[in-house]
This record gives sequence, structure tokens and C-alpha cells, in this order.
Amino acid sequence: MRPYLPVMLSVLCGAAAVFWFLRPAPEAAASYRNGDRLAAGAQTAGQTAKEINWDQLMPADWDPYLTLKGLDLAKLQDGDPKARAAMDEARERWNKAPVVHAFDNQLVRIPGFLIPLDAEGEAVHSFLLVPYFGACIHTPPPPANQIIEVKSSQAVANARMMDAVWVTGRLKVEAGDSMFGPVGYRIDASAVAPYVKPAGGR
Repeated sequence: MRPYLPVMLSVLCGAAAVFWFLRPAPEAAASYRNGDRLAAGAQTAGQTAKEINWDQLMPADWDPYLTLKGLDLAKLQDGDPKARAAMDEARERWNKAPVVHAFDNQLVRIPGFLIPLDAEGEAVHSFLLVPYFGACIHTPPPPANQIIEVKSSQAVANARMMDAVWVTGRLKVEAGDSMFGPVGYRIDASAVAPYVKPAGGR
């Protein structure tokens, strides 16, 4: 699995305060820390959807951290001009992050964290799915190829910010925009289910 560095990115742009008003549900905050990822699940009998992970959604030869190499992050502070310039360059590159066209129109199953885009009380029909806890909330948005816009014909009840879920549906390679930035993929969800931690994993 490629390393993800949400804490490093927080140092680059002081993002711990970004979207502070979009705090996750208390139970989610108690279960996960910023940067936590979800473990793969067990295949079940009769499961037809292909289980995928987030690294597979990035082309193998694309390095999301190319523009950040050579920086001594331990010596950078919030507001440092070098940090801001590096983050701006990375952000521009991430907004145009390449996708993996081989996944287009495949029936997939993927775990991630939910960011509601609409709400009827605590039910949502559309949301973003992101690979690690705190993405877009306590750390900057990931590259576009690490954000999936999910639309569900059935309302997802009791949906809270940063809930961990499994999403099953038809994956589309479809660029779009959201209030959190560019999106590289879309899923028309046939099922959205709470994520259950495997034994010994997160």
C-alpha cells in the first residue's frame, strides 16, 4: 500500500483548522484517528462485486508526492512560504490527478469514510467517499483520483460525517466538482452498509 501522509499535509498548510465546523460524529472520532485507513473485508458467498482498494484507483506510475520531495517537513511551520508554495503546486497537480480507466463501469465494493453532500435530517442520498479518516475535514482533500462521489437511490439513514462504510455499486470514471474540490470517480450505489472492523484490524 502506498503511504498516505495526511499529517504531513496538515503541516504544509495548517489544515488542522480547515473545516473545523464539520466535526465527525463523536463515535467516529472515538474509533479512528486522522489518517486511519480501513482494512479489506472478507469475501462473502454470492458476492459478485469486485472488492478494490484505494491504491488501485491511482495509476501505478503516478506519484502523488512528486512535488513534495526534497522538503524537510520537520523544519516547516504553518504559514511558511515554502510550505504554501509546495502545497499550491501539489494541489494543482492533485486536482488533475489521472484515473484508471480499466475500472470504468465495473461493479465494485470499497470501504471508506463518508462526507455528506445533502441531508434530510440524518439521511443522505449523495456523499463523498474518501480513503482515510479526516480527509477534507482535518486535512486537505486528497487527489481527485482518491475521491468518489456516491449517489444512492435509497436514502442512507443515520449518516454522519466520517462514518466508516462499505459502498457497493457501478464505478464510473467521471470527473466532477464538489464543495471539497475535484472528484475523479462516481459510484451509483446499490448498497451502503456500515463498516465492521475485521478481527485484529481497523
